[in-house]
Amino acid sequence: MEIKLVKAIPGDVLLLHDVQTRAFQPLLEKYLDYEKNPANEPINRLFEKIQYSSFFKMVVDQKCVGGIRIVARNNSYWISPIFVLPEFQGKGIAQQAICQVEEIFTKHNIWELQTILEEQGNCYLYEKLGYERTDFEQVVNDRMTLVGYRKIKN
Repeated sequence: MEIKLVKAIPGDVLLLHDVQTRAFQPLLEKYLDYEKNPANEPINRLFEKIQYSSFFKMVVDQKCVGGIRIVARNNSYWISPIFVLPEFQGKGIAQQAICQVEEIFTKHNIWELQTILEEQGNCYLYEKLGYERTDFEQVVNDRMTLVGYRKIKN
């Protein structure tokens, strides 16, 4: 399943808000993280992210199935968020998206992100792509811990 990254524009905010909410809803219900989970993100905050950062729709067969946002900060790129609709997860879409953005953004060679420690599939994906765990660890609640990952590209 091949994906295409399409730069999001402000007019995509309703579509992306719906896809992001549907993608993160299962994690919200599982971990009860009402403060950080993007399923709870107000639409105006997403609108700002689309306007002021590099936000892409993940498109498969002309359908938006997810999104990825890249932020340049200091001397690195930060991936936050990345999401895929539940019915499209496990098909290599997030992996393709990460590989594509790593080819698009080449000014810095350091890539960073955070993920949920308890979501072993996510951790496996990032490790498979060459990301290594950092010292960052934040207990969000008794169900969930955020961990950091970093990749240095040569």
